[in-house]
Amino acid sequence: MAVNRRDFLKGAAGGGAALATAAVATAPAQARENKPMPPNAVGLLYDSTLCIGCKACVAGCKEANDLPPDFNTAEQLWDTPIDIGPKTFNVIKLYASGTAEHKDQEENGFAFVKKSCMHCVDPSCVSVCPVSAMTKDPQTGIVGYDPDICIGCRYCVLSCPFGVPQAEYDTPTPKIKKCEMCRHRQAEGKIPACAEVCPTGATVFGPIAAIDAEIARRRAMVPGETATFERRTLGSGDVHEKAAPKYLEHVYGEKEVGGTQFRFMSSVEFEKLGMPALRDKSYPSDSEGIQHTLYSGMIAPAVVFAGLVWAAKRASHVEDEHPEE
Repeated sequence: MAVNRRDFLKGAAGGGAALATAAVATAPAQARENKPMPPNAVGLLYDSTLCIGCKACVAGCKEANDLPPDFNTAEQLWDTPIDIGPKTFNVIKLYASGTAEHKDQEENGFAFVKKSCMHCVDPSCVSVCPVSAMTKDPQTGIVGYDPDICIGCRYCVLSCPFGVPQAEYDTPTPKIKKCEMCRHRQAEGKIPACAEVCPTGATVFGPIAAIDAEIARRRAMVPGETATFERRTLGSGDVHEKAAPKYLEHVYGEKEVGGTQFRFMSSVEFEKLGMPALRDKSYPSDSEGIQHTLYSGMIAPAVVFAGLVWAAKRASHVEDEHPEE
């Protein structure tokens, strides 16, 4: 009796799985700690209570990154992005409840939220990229992308807990697209375009240390009292006054998946704003331990080879016992 290709592959898979299970059982994976914040990390602070939904940041980002219009209406008369994508790195969304009469209120209120790359301290996209097309700057912490070495596997798209990296599907030479915190502008001494054009200071740029200090200052504000808020860059001196809001104690991005360099302050619960509820531990801290266990001492290749050998021998044995007439 001949063994067909299907039976052979099933045998190889079964043998490989059995050996892999034994290998992992004898060499358990060891999770590592979350990676630390880079020494000269920079980031963005987005304050939902200051956002007026003007979308100047969306337009500024498009201009700075030479992005085309994102048409989502039949007429295609103007740029109408509904989410981040290959043509839109930054978008403003709206939360509304009931009558939506009151800004920054959960019941019968509304609030804005900004969606963009979070620039994770321990990013999944960097961890899974097999060719290091996704990188994290060891000094600034900016998560960048190199299209020249990308092989188009799209592991980064699948791995990101925030759904940020986006793949092109309308070109024969597709690339991954995402916010890179305008690193090309920073190299020229400028700041990210979204922060530069924001009229209210809802998005401000600065070193993470300055962002942490500003978060602490705003947490200490007395709701209703007049307070000052900086525009564009922390420490710029370009300030305006506004009544202090009642902030949530939770600042999104301080701890999520090991921390991010894009922080959010709000008066409305983040899950209502569409931000996913995530654990404090980064995903690479677990997944890299499993990968290192499987590939330590070439375990994974050996498992595959052993599975194939086992299946081949089994096929040969069956052939000897039941020769074709």
